[in-house]
Amino acid sequence: QVQVMESGGGLVQPGGSLRLSCTASGTIISIDTMGWYRQAPGKERELVAEITSSGSNNYADSVRGRFTISRGNAKNTMYLQMNSLKPEDTAVHYCRATVEIVSLGIRKYLEVWGQGTLVTVSS
Repeated sequence: QVQVMESGGGLVQPGGSLRLSCTASGTIISIDTMGWYRQAPGKERELVAEITSSGSNNYADSVRGRFTISRGNAKNTMYLQMNSLKPEDTAVHYCRATVEIVSLGIRKYLEVWGQGTLVTVSS
C-alpha cells in the first residue's frame, strides 16, 4: 500500500515562516511529480507548487517569490518552505505524489494524496 504523509503545519503570525514536509512510503518503483495543494474554507482546492523528478518546478502566482518547493535526497520526500506568510495562506495543505508501482506484474502510475496539514496564519 502506498501512502503519503504531511507534517509541519501549525499556527504562525503574519510575516512568519513554516516548513512543510511530505514523505511517500510503500512499495514504490519511482516517483514522478510531487506537489502541494491547499484548500481554504469555502474554496476549491488549488495548486500551490509542484516539482518533477528532475527538479523542474511550478508555482501559483500567489506564492511565487515567497514559497520554495524542493525534493529531498531520498527522492521520496518533498518540502515546502513558506516565508512571508499572509492570513490568506490559511488552509489545509495537501501533498500529492504520482508514483510508479507494479501491480499483478504490470507497471502503472498512481496519484496518491495525503490527509492534509493545517496552516493557520493569524495574529
